[in-house]
Amino acid sequence: MILRRSCVAGPKVVRRGIHDFIRGATGSGTYKVPLSSPKIVGVYSSRGQREYQEDATSVHALQLDAEELRLSLNKGKQGSVEWDPSSSGSDFLARQVAYFGIFDGHGGRQVSSFLKDNLHTLIESVGSDQISEIVEWTKKHHQGYFRRWRGGALQRWTRFSNAGKVVEGEMMTLEERLTLAFLGADKEILSTDKAQRCGSTASVALFHSLDAPAQPYWAAKKLALTIAHCGDTRALLCHRPTGDVIPLTEKHHAESRVEASRLRRMGAGLLVSDSFGESRWMGVVENTRGFGDGEWKPSGVTVEPDVTTRVIDGEDHAYLILLTDGITSLISDQEIVDLARRSIDPTRAAKTIVHFAEDLGAGDNATCIVVPLAGWGNVGGSDRTADRREYRRKSAEGMNTRMQRM
Repeated sequence: MILRRSCVAGPKVVRRGIHDFIRGATGSGTYKVPLSSPKIVGVYSSRGQREYQEDATSVHALQLDAEELRLSLNKGKQGSVEWDPSSSGSDFLARQVAYFGIFDGHGGRQVSSFLKDNLHTLIESVGSDQISEIVEWTKKHHQGYFRRWRGGALQRWTRFSNAGKVVEGEMMTLEERLTLAFLGADKEILSTDKAQRCGSTASVALFHSLDAPAQPYWAAKKLALTIAHCGDTRALLCHRPTGDVIPLTEKHHAESRVEASRLRRMGAGLLVSDSFGESRWMGVVENTRGFGDGEWKPSGVTVEPDVTTRVIDGEDHAYLILLTDGITSLISDQEIVDLARRSIDPTRAAKTIVHFAEDLGAGDNATCIVVPLAGWGNVGGSDRTADRREYRRKSAEGMNTRMQRM
């Protein structure tokens, strides 16, 4: 199945396609594998003890401009990376990007459901001609904190640019595309009154093969991995030779390093600890970045994502894991990676992680996505958290038994 959307980019109409399969190159052509296969990506959710399921996930293959991807690699914060799109084997393979999104809603499922259904389409279809309008709308609509905001990662495209006007025909970077898509999605969400005290966090992972010819993410030896993140959903990478966890995201809570610096201009007195000792912005807000939550946008809550890109050796990494805080609030990063190391496929790995959270008494919605890479099934090192996990499991069982007797 191919879902198509027409979008206007300047004077011409561009046809873009979102797919539910991934293609790879063979000696005589290409092959395709459906992303719905439990061997290709693992997705599993539990409602926990909540009345509703507010988590959501999305798995697709996008088609992005190959030249834009090349320029983004050249302008990367970790240094220039050379990649020739013509070596991919076809224009389709050069443009192919695997998309994985996880969304943790709060106050209702409306925002996370919208992101599940629409964010990938917006990422693929936004254009630089929309930047000025969305930046100006954000400033005017939110006021407060955003009165002094200049567009963040999009500033060079706005009237606030320090480098003069962008040259006509210049392309966006992938960071700019993702930032624009997040802001655009938030604009659509906040066009209804339902999202004033309802919202969602988000972590999006994009995999782009740099092999010649291009291979699917689970077989690629050289991959560009881009993470766009806002809130406290989590992205973790497993280092195959050692089994060590590599955290790819940082929680966007008011007391975190990144957010404390950004919010300092609003006044330190706005950070209030609740009766459990947890810090809340304005005494109410836990996540200071996220979609929706229109009531708190003037006070500094923003949807601007942290965007990072790194080039990885697929064979040196076993899997990527995306999770909601219903899991990460109970289980450490290393425990999560260790839970997946012996699973026969990514779907079994995702179930193992969620079931362990349930064993510990998870009350919140718990959702996990496991994305296998070329190092799958050959994780080195030892399972260092096995004894700890067994102790925690037995302790939780004992607590449940005592609660039942009361």
